[in-house]
Amino acid sequence: MVKRACIVVMIVLLSVVYLPAQTRSWRPTIVAQHGMVAAGHPLAAEAGMRILKAGGNAIDAAMATWAVQGQVEPGMTGLGADMFILYYNAKTHEVKFINGTGFAPQAATIDLYKGKGGIPDDGPLTIAVPGAVSGAAFAVQKYGTRPLADVFAPAIEIAEQGFPISESLADGLKGSRDKLAKFPSTTKIWFKDGKPLEMGDILVNKDLARTLRVIATQGADPFYRGDIAKNTAAFMKANGGLITEADLASVQAFEEPPIRVNYRGVDVYECPPNSQGFVMLEALNILEGFDLKGMGHNSAPYLHAVTEALKLSFADRNKYVADPKFTPNIPMKGLLSKEYAAARRAKIAPNHAIVGEPAPGDPTRFTTSTAVARGNRYASPQPSPTTVASFDPDKILNLTTYLAVVDKDHNMVSVTSSLLSGFGSGMVVEKGGFFMNDRMKYFYLDPLDVNSLQPGKRVRQTINPALALKDGKPFLVFGTPGADTQPQTQLQFFLNVVEFGMNVQQALEQPSVISNSFRDSYYPHNVLGKLLTPAMLAKDVRDGLAAKGHQLDLRDVRGVGSVKGIMIHPRTGALMGGVSPTGDSYVMAW
Repeated sequence: MVKRACIVVMIVLLSVVYLPAQTRSWRPTIVAQHGMVAAGHPLAAEAGMRILKAGGNAIDAAMATWAVQGQVEPGMTGLGADMFILYYNAKTHEVKFINGTGFAPQAATIDLYKGKGGIPDDGPLTIAVPGAVSGAAFAVQKYGTRPLADVFAPAIEIAEQGFPISESLADGLKGSRDKLAKFPSTTKIWFKDGKPLEMGDILVNKDLARTLRVIATQGADPFYRGDIAKNTAAFMKANGGLITEADLASVQAFEEPPIRVNYRGVDVYECPPNSQGFVMLEALNILEGFDLKGMGHNSAPYLHAVTEALKLSFADRNKYVADPKFTPNIPMKGLLSKEYAAARRAKIAPNHAIVGEPAPGDPTRFTTSTAVARGNRYASPQPSPTTVASFDPDKILNLTTYLAVVDKDHNMVSVTSSLLSGFGSGMVVEKGGFFMNDRMKYFYLDPLDVNSLQPGKRVRQTINPALALKDGKPFLVFGTPGADTQPQTQLQFFLNVVEFGMNVQQALEQPSVISNSFRDSYYPHNVLGKLLTPAMLAKDVRDGLAAKGHQLDLRDVRGVGSVKGIMIHPRTGALMGGVSPTGDSYVMAW
């Protein structure tokens, strides 16, 4: 009997070890009924859960999570950042989009930056006017159920009492040491004895606690038009920055309709311009014409089709998409039409990769809307020469953060927020306690480019949180950090779920490929022309991609990004969440 039991146990263990690759996951899928938060750090996820358990809704929990992320993920977000919010309202069955992004200061001109040799890598001239605080306050005031004081309470507590530095944050601080060491207002908080804080050190930020308290009790107004704004503007002026009190006073988050496409019965929602959110949607439309399932998951034909669809979509991004207030004729209806996708699909050769950046298409022929049919009024810039340059996926992970929340009523919130580069400009506002972004680095200094720098203009953002409905019901909320890689990683995650039937955790742990055969969002906007390929992909797959002409950049990683997602079970309503095994990412639920 004992012998038989041992044999059974061995069979079970062997079955676990030798499961097909796509069914194994490094972490379990978290399941619950009442609420779930997926975030980039356990303390951030716990803050959101605290609000949900106290009766707050998904918006309340999301903004509580974000406020803590700015401390425990300071290289990625914070009060000096930007954010986009997608919100599914379970009561009205509507999806809302909130734009919490800022813009270039009024003193920022192309001539100014050309006179300085371009847009610098860090420091005061990289800083755009931040919009995240306005977005967070707007969301809570319009769609939340708890006062901002309750929502920000966990973040204030952490700022006042401190939190321990994680291994991931310590690595980020160490990697950015040279950048951060330039600024005394930064080192006095984030350094000790001349070195960046290390794992286990306790970070207390009294300046940030005071700033958060003012926002919690008075809303966003003091940050943009009160004492905090005066302090920020004075700090900028003293350090050679461009942001003034008038710039800050002009910030106001706003709502506008999200964009969407239907992919095989699933309605996928994304952020409209000034976001690059349409890239994933256009690629989905293109890919809908292929038998992806028949090609086989992560086969060479499958990854080739995905890569080429993304290249074509990014080429359209670089031609057409920017701040709608400065570019009112963005042909979005055409870009997202099935007919246009068919025309772009015809550009994909099954056995030959497009070399470098493809030419953009002409979506104006695929819409009847006179508002967009006039086309873009800016000339298309000449593609930058293809260059072979290094591409560091570890740095990409430190750019941005993402969070997803679903509450007991199945309200869904998808939020991506970012300083842009790791720790943004590197500058902490004196007496404010928060990092400022380096968002100016996404602008072009070519006046003919659609994304050219102009005073008061919102730069084209790479952040693009997503969510999906199936049969009119809430289905999936997901997103990732990763700059230009975001739509690519999100797309492959989504296809893993919808095409290949994977659960959330399985889907986000699969290897993914990343193309940079288009102009990079970062100044000076080079075309690297490579396909970042995980070495863990089977050799025959890698050889198959190379045979089609893809210039492989082999890396010992699964891919780029840190996807977080929550799925709602279509029959039981159970919440099923997962996070990539990267950094401090964590799911909490009850």
